[in-house]
Amino acid sequence: MSGLLWFSWLVIFLYFMGFFILGTAVKNNAVVDFGWGLGFVVVGWASLFYYGNLDAVSWLLLALVSIWGIRLFYHLYRRNWGKPEDFRYANWRKEWGKWVIPRAFLQVYVLQAVFMAVVSYAYLYAMTVADKPVNLWVVVGAIVWITGFYFESVGDKQLENFKKDPANKGHIIKTGLWKYTRHPNYFGEATMWWGIFIIVIGTTGFWPTIISSAVITYLLMFVSGVPMLEKKYENNPEFQAYAAVTSKFFPWFPKKA
Repeated sequence: MSGLLWFSWLVIFLYFMGFFILGTAVKNNAVVDFGWGLGFVVVGWASLFYYGNLDAVSWLLLALVSIWGIRLFYHLYRRNWGKPEDFRYANWRKEWGKWVIPRAFLQVYVLQAVFMAVVSYAYLYAMTVADKPVNLWVVVGAIVWITGFYFESVGDKQLENFKKDPANKGHIIKTGLWKYTRHPNYFGEATMWWGIFIIVIGTTGFWPTIISSAVITYLLMFVSGVPMLEKKYENNPEFQAYAAVTSKFFPWFPKKA
């Protein structure tokens, strides 16, 4: 496992260095978002060529991660490519001033590389365990993953369609999955990684792999996902009214106004 870990970490580091060079050249650090989902696909397939023979469970994990990563990359590319720098990175650019390049290198690209190394640990570990059983845990994990994929992909599509309508400009989406959670896409992403963990723990019994799904859930709920968007709309009366009756993260029925 140690050899595969070092190899995967090297791949991840070089991968994000490529995005650092691109982001610096175009003066838009939001390009790193394109690399998040796709990076898991790259390191997964690179590890396949490094490690060699895989069993059915490893192929399933690689397929699930690839489907998620490619869809997320395509979605973000269509939505953001050629547009001004995302508000998060634009604010940091102003805050960092003349130190924007070294700060971005460490706090955007290197930090995301570290997070990717941690989050990918579970399924990369599973790839090193031979002859994993195709058991009930695999089925349960796959169902959990499909549920998460549904929430992320459908939530993203509903938001995209909502924003396409000029009548909705400046308004908050409150329909579809967004009626039950303010962040169906983030909930979906976290759920998918818990599905991956269920498959891994159910076929390897290696509990330390829980760190992968725990870290991505923590990041989405308390660091880079939910908090940043909530802060963006903290002074928006429509959003505050929506937030008063809608679950923040876990889907649930709306409260009575």
